[in-house]
Order: sequence, then C-alpha cells, then structure tokens
Amino acid sequence: MLSGSARRSAARQLPLRLTAGTFFLNSGISKLGADEATAEGLQQFAATTYPFLGGQDARKFVRLLSVGELAIAAALLVPVVPAAVAGAALTAFSVGTIGLYLRTPGMREEGSLRPTEQGITLAKDVWLLGIGVSLIADGVNEHR
Repeated sequence: MLSGSARRSAARQLPLRLTAGTFFLNSGISKLGADEATAEGLQQFAATTYPFLGGQDARKFVRLLSVGELAIAAALLVPVVPAAVAGAALTAFSVGTIGLYLRTPGMREEGSLRPTEQGITLAKDVWLLGIGVSLIADGVNEHR
C-alpha cells in the first residue's frame, strides 16, 4: 500500500513519465524499420559530433539507438521502475542529444545558444533534460 506521500509523488510524476515515455516509445518503434538511407543519415549525423560512432555499421547503430530509446520508454512507462532510475536514463540520453545541438555546426545562431531552424529539432530536447533531472530529484526525495 502506498503512503500519502508516495501517492502524491507518483501523481506528480505521471504526466512527466507519460509525456517523455510515449515520445521515446514512438521514436524507438519508428527507428526499428529504418531503411539503409535513413540509418546512414542518422549515423553520419551522430558521428559528426561523436566520431567514435562513425566506425559502426549504420544499421546496427540505428538498431542500438532504437533499443536504447525503447528501454528508456519502458523505464518511464513501467511504474515499478524507480523515478531516479528512469530519470537517470532520460538525463543521460538528453545530455547526448544536447551535445549534438551544441557541437554540430549550423544548429545554433552564430555566437548564441538560440537555435537555427535546423537546430530546433535538437534544442527542444532540453525539456527531456528537465524531466530527467526532475525525476531524479523526486526519486532521491522519496528515499529520505
């Protein structure tokens, strides 16, 4: 049986977990069927910022990316996964995408953090970072 505090915490986390979890579920499922051109494009884009990714097979890279996104979706959507664990997974992933945003040429206006039109796709991932950090903080507070 959940205490009143635990119920309030779960209710507070529900919109965060559902929003981010369904986003990751959709993204992971979409990548499962990626064709060769899509796989190569995603891998090349990621490798511009993270060169170690360039040596992998593009199909394998997208398959691993998809599995990672589906694992994060599961962590967020399955209520028995502690908030801090789900938040840590989400935070780690979002730090990687924000790194792409900050380090990929053309994503930001010159000398600014403001996104270009091309950069909006990655710049919006800052909300995932906020959700992840919030879940971590909430999870840590649950165990005090």
